[in-house]
Amino acid sequence: MVAGGGGPGTRMPEAQWLGQPAIKGSSESMRMALLTLSLVGLQITWNVEMTYCTPYLLELGLTKSKISLVWVAGPLSGLIMQPIVGVVADRSKSKWGRRRPFMVIGTVLVSLFLLLLGWTKEVVKMFVTEKEAIRSYTVILAVFSIYGIDFAINAVQGSCRGLIVDTLPIPKQQLGSSWASRMVAVGSLLGYGAGAIDLEKVFGPFLGDSQFKQLTGVAALCLCITISITSWAVTERVLISDGMEDSEDLGPLHVLKTIAKTATDLPRGIQAICYVQFWAWIGWFPFLFYSTTWVGEIYLRYDAPAEAKVHSDLTGQVGRIGSMALIAFSVITFVMSVVLPFFVRSPEDEAKHEHRFTPRPPQGLASFASKIEKYKPSLITMWTISHCIFGGSMIMAPFVTSLRSATTIVAACGISWAIACWAPFTFLGVEINRLSQSNHSYGHLSRSSIELESPVLPHLNHGSEEASGSTGESSGKYLGIMNLYTTLPQFVGTGISWVVFSVLEPGKSPELAKETDPSEQHGTDGPNAIGVCLFIGAVCAGFAAMATRRLKKIQRY
Repeated sequence: MVAGGGGPGTRMPEAQWLGQPAIKGSSESMRMALLTLSLVGLQITWNVEMTYCTPYLLELGLTKSKISLVWVAGPLSGLIMQPIVGVVADRSKSKWGRRRPFMVIGTVLVSLFLLLLGWTKEVVKMFVTEKEAIRSYTVILAVFSIYGIDFAINAVQGSCRGLIVDTLPIPKQQLGSSWASRMVAVGSLLGYGAGAIDLEKVFGPFLGDSQFKQLTGVAALCLCITISITSWAVTERVLISDGMEDSEDLGPLHVLKTIAKTATDLPRGIQAICYVQFWAWIGWFPFLFYSTTWVGEIYLRYDAPAEAKVHSDLTGQVGRIGSMALIAFSVITFVMSVVLPFFVRSPEDEAKHEHRFTPRPPQGLASFASKIEKYKPSLITMWTISHCIFGGSMIMAPFVTSLRSATTIVAACGISWAIACWAPFTFLGVEINRLSQSNHSYGHLSRSSIELESPVLPHLNHGSEEASGSTGESSGKYLGIMNLYTTLPQFVGTGISWVVFSVLEPGKSPELAKETDPSEQHGTDGPNAIGVCLFIGAVCAGFAAMATRRLKKIQRY
């Protein structure tokens, strides 16, 4: 296989592969669903963490400024795990493929840490008896569990995304990304839906005696089931030789050098995509981690009856109120992820690629879709619009004084999130495969799809796209690098949140903390600190919109 850095006509050592990628299923929709089903379990897990961990830690007595530092776990784990796992997996010669072993091992670790997070108090009480020590060690163990979840789930997430890019050829990249967006929306809907109902009434004491314990158990179970199904349904081609010298092992120094070299010498198109992600995720970080708590606090501050404010399970109450708003967000995300791909031009249509692919709409929409074909916006245009919708919604956050208004602007962001889960991975998948093709001085992609519907006979090939259908040899590496540009802004967001919380709410949360010492709390008359963080994120969404327009000029999408 020609290496990514080789110029036209430069022959580099070829990668050797055994077999072809294949997906079980009798129809294209079924195959796409099985390929992306793992993202449902991933999103449920993320939702449980983002919905409940902030109010849980607030209830334990942590201040918001300290919790903002706890959430460094997310960007730190993404910064470390996804690039490293991506590089290591790219060169993995496992007979099970390059991605699935990491998906399965990571899932086991995530499930164990989820259960540990749900039962932190019980575990601590097994070793500690003094009341104040129990509370302190519970906080420490909860934070440790959050870090464990984040590090393990980033390995799983990077592998799941890499599996999609590896398996699908260029003409199917947009379809795969749109299906991934749908599955993320389904996972969000299920996760927030589970959080909105009283699970103790559904499962009884089987999964625990609190809403939080029940949800960690449900999340672990869903993740194991969905990862198992995708791993069973997808057959990866096996890497026999990557063309590198045997002396080039996968030691820590080599991995770090590979990541550093790739990150500092990105192709222009991939670099432009990463810039968009950087600005967009400064805005998305506070929304994803604090919006549930924000909605719950708005409710407790302005709309809740007096008896609700002394509820014994404040974490569960705030989680359910916030989840109702995010159910609306998830419904809109799902609807948009299903409908928009039929009415948006793919990057390949824009680039006039010889292999065009347009999703076939349902029969009832076919005539309408044909009429608006020439008026279809491009995916890059929709990505720009999505930044504007998100920014326009979040810029109103500091001025919200009712649960209804908070729910409305959170729900509106579902339009933007559907495209945010779809567009960057589509563009990156296309760019990765284009790079692989352009670096071949021979041949070209001669098939518009791979044989995904039937088992294939194992055979040895030498990186030929005609044999493999997909050419994403370095997908793990580039997905990991893009994740750097997704996680680095989260450090920026964490710093912004820490400053805002320290200035506006230096004490314990007046809405959620069970300790009511007036010296440790502030009043509820000032601006909501999370609302201010959302406002700052809205400003950064404007910069993301400008970066997206620059991407269009560079690549003519």
